Amino acid sequence: MIDVTTALIRDTFREAFARKIFWGLFGLSTLMILFFLFIMKIDIVEGATATLSLFGRDNGRAMQVDRLVKGVYGGIATFLYTWGMALSVFASSGLIPSVLEPGRIELILSKPLSRTHLLLGRFVGNVAVVALNTAYLVLGVWIIFGVKTNIWGRQFLWSILTTVFIFAVLLTVVVLIGVLFESAALATMVTVGLMIVSPILAQTSTMMRLLSSETARDAWRLLYQVLPKVYDVGRMTLDLVRSQQVESLQPVYTSAMFGAAVLGAAIYVFTRRDF
Repeated sequence: MIDVTTALIRDTFREAFARKIFWGLFGLSTLMILFFLFIMKIDIVEGATATLSLFGRDNGRAMQVDRLVKGVYGGIATFLYTWGMALSVFASSGLIPSVLEPGRIELILSKPLSRTHLLLGRFVGNVAVVALNTAYLVLGVWIIFGVKTNIWGRQFLWSILTTVFIFAVLLTVVVLIGVLFESAALATMVTVGLMIVSPILAQTSTMMRLLSSETARDAWRLLYQVLPKVYDVGRMTLDLVRSQQVESLQPVYTSAMFGAAVLGAAIYVFTRRDF
């Protein structure tokens, strides 16, 4: 069982390499690491003001080193959670439909392998590709700033876990759309749509005052509770990176439940499809 799962994950990596997906993500992460290597040649004390100006925060005076580092950490975490996440979804959207291509799916299903195992192995392999690139970027930047400033803010490493977690939740949507419609474009649109809608739905207290109908309020609450809390988990990531207290873990629980339900639906559909 372990050997089969490992083979499925390895196959996903091979396809990611072949489609240049892995190298694209790896290249972008490397460029960002090189960027920070370049700007950190500036002395962190004497050049603090110059460094801050690169991030649009030049207030005419140097600020404390630890505050600077935390600010950069927060910026990188935000980047990963927005553009990095969207790029990862776009890059991963074709890895599920490609398995269902005529000729390939028949060959795979002819092997002594359950459909559930096949889909889960593909899912785990996809998550592993993104997790490896995320860890590479975060650890690279963390080591650079740690060596230069001697400030090893371990709280920044939380961004690896939260980013990979919410990507895994969103990937379940990609898997379900891929199994239902075999369309990478549709899977990308629906998943990115959830990312866009999340910060809007998170304004629940404001909308409860603006909506005049109780039915509309109930519908808003339902959508907020059911859909993944991309925005809320993003705020939680920033709180962790900035060493602030996290108010609630409910966004994590509800998002995990959403992902489990959607992945279960994808497995159900896949096991009953005729190929």
